Amino acid sequence: MAARLDHAVTAGTFSLDGETHEVENNVWVLGDEDQCVVFDAPHDVATVERLVGDRECVGILLTHAHDDHVRMAPELAERLEAPLLLNPADGEVWALTHGELPWDGDVADGDTFALGGIDLEALHTPGHSPGSTCYYSEALGAVFVGDTLFEGGPGATGRSFSSRETIEESIRERLFALPPETVVHTGHGPDTTIGAEQERARGDWL
Repeated sequence: MAARLDHAVTAGTFSLDGETHEVENNVWVLGDEDQCVVFDAPHDVATVERLVGDRECVGILLTHAHDDHVRMAPELAERLEAPLLLNPADGEVWALTHGELPWDGDVADGDTFALGGIDLEALHTPGHSPGSTCYYSEALGAVFVGDTLFEGGPGATGRSFSSRETIEESIRERLFALPPETVVHTGHGPDTTIGAEQERARGDWL
């Protein structure tokens, strides 16, 4: 059965280091007519539920643990009866929102998830946060990057738990190793491609 990708945008806030900002987050749901995975749990459970529909959600893949991506995660996991999966390097970031409440399972670099006739590979890309993880599908020619890469460059650093040097290395070594035509599905804002961001980076930080 062919894979399908569903998308919506939700609005809410992002808070860290004593600052709060209004943000809009992309919601991505990937699967077929029977099963799916959800990337992150931003702001609005009802919107995600509508995208999932009557399919079985086999996992909520958290790209990182900033509150705008995980605030609704426990409620969403309960409603969808799906496990929350996170790279444990983001444990301290998760605790800022959810304290000692655990997620359900750990994701490590190289882990794979199969659904809808495609495979997703977890790529650990620290920098925006210590456990930031992207999910690459060679069959789709797409990568789901959370806040690691955007149209215009790397995700934000300069806050707690982040590093500009580390995110640049992650993008250079992991994401820019993907085919240039790979579509980049971001946590905020429009899609881009690996090739377009390589061109932007040349002469700047690449």
